[in-house]
Parts: sequence; structure tokens; C-alpha cells
Amino acid sequence: MSSDPWGRVDETGTVYVRTADGEQVVGSWQAGSPDEALAYFERKYEGLVVEIGLLERRVKTTDLSAKDATAAIDHLRGQVDEHHSVGDLDALRKRLDALVATVDTRREERKVQRAKQTDEAKVAKEALVTEAEELAQSDQWRSAGERLRALVDIWKGLPRLDRKSDDELWHRFSHARSAFSKRRKAHFAALDAQREDARKAKEKLVAEAEALSRSTEWGDTAARYRELMTDWKAAGRAQREAEDDLWNRFRGAQDVFFAARGEVFAERDAEQTENLKVKEELATEAERLVPVKDLKTARAAFRALNERWEAVGHVPRDARPRVEGRMQAVERALQESEENEWRRTNPEARARAAGLTGQLQAAVDKLRGQIDTARAAGNNARADKLGKELEGRQALLDQALKGLQEFGG
Repeated sequence: MSSDPWGRVDETGTVYVRTADGEQVVGSWQAGSPDEALAYFERKYEGLVVEIGLLERRVKTTDLSAKDATAAIDHLRGQVDEHHSVGDLDALRKRLDALVATVDTRREERKVQRAKQTDEAKVAKEALVTEAEELAQSDQWRSAGERLRALVDIWKGLPRLDRKSDDELWHRFSHARSAFSKRRKAHFAALDAQREDARKAKEKLVAEAEALSRSTEWGDTAARYRELMTDWKAAGRAQREAEDDLWNRFRGAQDVFFAARGEVFAERDAEQTENLKVKEELATEAERLVPVKDLKTARAAFRALNERWEAVGHVPRDARPRVEGRMQAVERALQESEENEWRRTNPEARARAAGLTGQLQAAVDKLRGQIDTARAAGNNARADKLGKELEGRQALLDQALKGLQEFGG
């Protein structure tokens, strides 16, 4: 007979294990010594210890489900309860009971966690639905469309809720996406219609532009091209391909016209430049008539120069005021000479000039007296007002005296 603290072997080879409920039969051993029998069943016990230790670590350190953990515990508990090993089986039962409590705690924790995750998922999905419904009213077609697609990906990454809640939120989410898609399709359909109208309108503008490209009515046609450009801008944009092709044709027609006009204007400018040289020579010759010495001879010479001037033709627009001003200055000098001659030979004009001078002198003298009176009375405001009137009358008097001197008076 052989024994240890947890088991023994009797004389018949029967192996027993000691438990809190008393000895339990483990099995029968006939192949060797009693010590070998105890050692064999003790190894089986150690095997259970190892398995239970592994299960404890799995429960604590992995995401082993409560169902699988419970099944593993039940399996090990069955092996312990079968009493096919020798060792502290009561300690193993206590460890298994503790493991059951741990699994139950983990189950409750996971239940709470799943409930929390579900609540968070519901809040997240409601936020997605709210944003989708706001985006459904947006006119930012590209950015809103991209954001809606991103919301779908976010939705797919969230946990499912209970069937009713999940279906209700998905229905709202899907409806918002459909509403946006419907509005976007309607918008682009209307835009396509507008672009088609623009294409038709621009086809007409191009046709007219091409018809005008060979015109030689430079001013009217250039003005019409400006009007066509205004109409082009007001017509809106056609489809990109059509827009580019129509624009190239429109600009090409204008280029043909303005290139032809440029050539003509270049020839005209060259001719007008030569005309300018001739008129400058005539103006120089006319300026030699001033100062006038013999009015009759100067007038005849100027008429002859003016006839040659009129026969020359146009000069460049920017040079016209300058060169014409030179001839006009000579003409004014001749006119002044004629007026001076007339005044010197016209007694009636001299008499009128003398009379006017006398009247102005009397008016000036009177104003001076009134100014002195106002100053003496301390009425400076009236004196200043009369002073300004005196300045005007004095200027007229000076001019009249100068004219009277021209009569030799």
C-alpha cells in the first residue's frame, strides 16, 4: 500500500484521491508499483493545473468570448469532477469557480461596453443624418457630393443598432442623399439647356462675324464687332468643346477684318505722314508773311498758299491741331492788320472810340469818388464791392485808350 497527502493505492491496486467530501476512486493500477500509479495520476493533475492556468490567462488577456470561456470551464470542471487525477481537486474547483465569476464580470462589462458603443453609434449616426439632410439643400455640388460619399464610408464603419432604429436612420440618410442627387441632376439638366441656348446664340454671332470679316466699311464694321462682343459675353457659356471651337471661329473672323483694316490704315498713315510734311512746309512759308508789311500782297500770297493747302489732303489726326493752328495764327495776324488799317482810315470809328473812352473815363472817376466816400463813412464792404467794379471799368478804359492810339489820336 502507498499514499501521499492527496491520494493512496490500496492492496488491490485501486487508486483513491482525498477531497473535502471524502475519498473518491480515481482508477485501478495493475501495471506497476503503487508509487508509479500515484505519479501517473499526479501528472494528470498537473496537466489540469496547466490547462486551468492557460484558460485563466486567456480570459484575462484576450477577447475570448464568454460563451467559449464557459464551455472551456465546463469541460475542465468535468475532468476535475471525474476524479481521474490525484491532487488538490478542491483547489482546482475554487479556481474554476473564480474563473466563472471573472467571466461573468467580463460578460457584464462587455454588455455595458456594447450598450455604450451602441449609444455612441446612435449619436454618431444621428449626427450623420443631420449633416446629410443639411447637405441635401446645398448648391455646392462638388464639395457637398464628396462629403456625402465620405459620410457613407463613415456610416459603414459604425456598429449596427437595433433593427428598427438602424432602419429608420438609414431611411432618412438615404432619402437625404437621393434628394441631393435629384436636385443636382435637375440643376445640371437646366445648365445643359442654358448652354445649348448659348451655343445656338453664339452660332449666329459667329456666322455674322464671319460674314463681316471681308467688309471694308472700317468704322461701321469695327463698331458692329464691338456690339457682337457685348452680345457674346451676354449669351453665357456653351459646352466646353463647343465654346472653344466657337470662340476660335469668332476671334478668327475678327482677326481677318482687323488685319485687313490695319494694312489699309498703315498705307493711309504713310500717305498722311507725307501730307504732313507738305503742310508743315506751307505753314512755314505762310509764317514768313508775318509781321505784315504790305497787306494786299500778303493777303494774295496767303490765298495762294491756302489753295495749295486744301489740295494736299489729310494729315495724321494727332498732328492736325498743331499744323492747322500755325496757318490759323497767320490768318488771324492778317485779319488784325486789316482791322487796324480800317480803323486808321475810318473817321466815324475814331469818333466812336473817342466817345467810348470819354464815357469810360467818367465812369472810372465817378467810382473812385464813391469809393472815397464809402471809406470815409467806414463802409469798407461797399468800398470793396465798388473797388471790384472799378477794376473792370479800368480794364475797359485801358483797352479803349489803346484802340484810340491806333487811330493816331
